[in-house]
Amino acid sequence: MSFKRFGVLFFTLIFLVIVPCAAQNSILTREVLEKPLVQHYIRLYASADWRPGLIASMERGAHFLTFIDSEIAEMGMPWELRYLPLIESNFLPTAVSSAGASGLWQFMQNSMTPFDMRIDDWMDERRDFWKSTQGALSKLKENYDFFGDYYLALAAYNMGLGGLNRLIQESGIDDYWVLAESGLLRNETLRYVPRLIAAAYVLTNASYYGIDLDEPIDHRWTRVPVGRSVDLRLLADRTGMDRDKLLMGNQELVYFITPPARNHYIKVPGFYVERITEALERRDITLLEFHYHTIRSGDTLLALSRHYGVTVDQILSANPGVQERYLRLGSSLMIPAIREVEPFIITRRNPGVFTGEHQVQRGDTLWSLSIAYNVDPESLAEANGMGINDILREGIILRTPAR
Repeated sequence: MSFKRFGVLFFTLIFLVIVPCAAQNSILTREVLEKPLVQHYIRLYASADWRPGLIASMERGAHFLTFIDSEIAEMGMPWELRYLPLIESNFLPTAVSSAGASGLWQFMQNSMTPFDMRIDDWMDERRDFWKSTQGALSKLKENYDFFGDYYLALAAYNMGLGGLNRLIQESGIDDYWVLAESGLLRNETLRYVPRLIAAAYVLTNASYYGIDLDEPIDHRWTRVPVGRSVDLRLLADRTGMDRDKLLMGNQELVYFITPPARNHYIKVPGFYVERITEALERRDITLLEFHYHTIRSGDTLLALSRHYGVTVDQILSANPGVQERYLRLGSSLMIPAIREVEPFIITRRNPGVFTGEHQVQRGDTLWSLSIAYNVDPESLAEANGMGINDILREGIILRTPAR
């Protein structure tokens, strides 16, 4: 028997002893594990150079694996799929590829819509571990139902169902491993499935390979309705919950502030649900801080949004009834306090000394007079002890700058 053949046989015996591969819905088989490219990635993942990165990725993944495992089991899919986010994103919810894919499962914007995910000023739900996991598994299940094979389903997840189906139709080959050996698959897809197989095998046998993994974190995430805009950092502080844990579960929120829509849910570890729900129902505790800005001449929502680091839509959402094109001087705006900034102030024209006088005529307003005397309406109102929105009575004398 050759040394190479002996090595494969020895490897297979280890596989039979260590991996419960008789488990239902498994894609780890002896035949697949003997594939040269799978063997290559097993050696790579088990190497000392790759070990630290693998451990770091699994530490991040520990927050989500309980949920991912439960979804896989409920759908009756291969358990090895739990490691697919490792291949896609290294279990980083905020990962963004060079092509623009985002999240644990790396959804593109044009592929997320069927799975109840959306992007707006408040959030990018491709980074929602709950929705993206359900979406990715549904997508894989659709691929499997179409091809009747999980290796092809995985290849289609990487290169697209339409692209893989065209390749099968053109080549007449409907076996992933034969396609791989034929050289017809692009390089990324060629390595995609072997990487998953190798990662699943090595991590299942982590202790054998000297990889020290922490015990899984059993978060048992629960979705809790919010019903209003809430800063999750304040919510964690008010309830005594670990802030990092709450933020980790809700990475889809751009500023960790929930949108004003009443149908938004946050993910909370099960043992915090009662405490979080009670805090959300109370109206006597502050769960969102605002900057308060009084509208002055020259202010625009665009300038305010840039200064305070929010979007125009977020300002409008926090101030129902306000119209972007018609800001009422003297009115107040609530602006979500996403970051610490100084108050927004426009440099005003120097009004000089108010040594002149003007008798109010029919049709005069503070705005028209401010233009006539080249002064800000706020300064004109202040010099005359008036409010910016006070009505001028015909015949009264106003102090003005000298013409």
